[in-house]
Amino acid sequence: MSQGAGGSGSRRLLLLAGLLSALGLSPTSSIHVYTQREVHGTVGSHVTLSCSFWSSEWISEDISITWHFQAEGSRDSISIFHYAKGQPYIDDVGSFKERMEWVGNPHRKDGSIVIHNLDYTDNGTFTCDVKNPP
Repeated sequence: MSQGAGGSGSRRLLLLAGLLSALGLSPTSSIHVYTQREVHGTVGSHVTLSCSFWSSEWISEDISITWHFQAEGSRDSISIFHYAKGQPYIDDVGSFKERMEWVGNPHRKDGSIVIHNLDYTDNGTFTCDVKNPP
């Protein structure tokens, strides 16, 4: 956990948002995924993890968006959110299950989520993965 520069009593979290671009079947149909490099939040508050994307193809009804989390100091990542077939699926086990909110809209090229009630254990890297099959 990293202490903020705010001094005494300042409890801040550093959440790293990674990006993962998903490639289609041909090099001309790639998706470009954009996230913030770093996101900071205070214990007990909430943060929006932004994920926007661009594709030269139309947005398919089969689009999927998955968020993964890799805890600070861990080698393993876990899936914490999945959007598919027009429905959001929030992890029903684990530390994020009742603290996550889907705020994205794939038709607006947005796959963002909000994490509420931040905790020290939320330090780590979050990765947004977007797939837009033909």
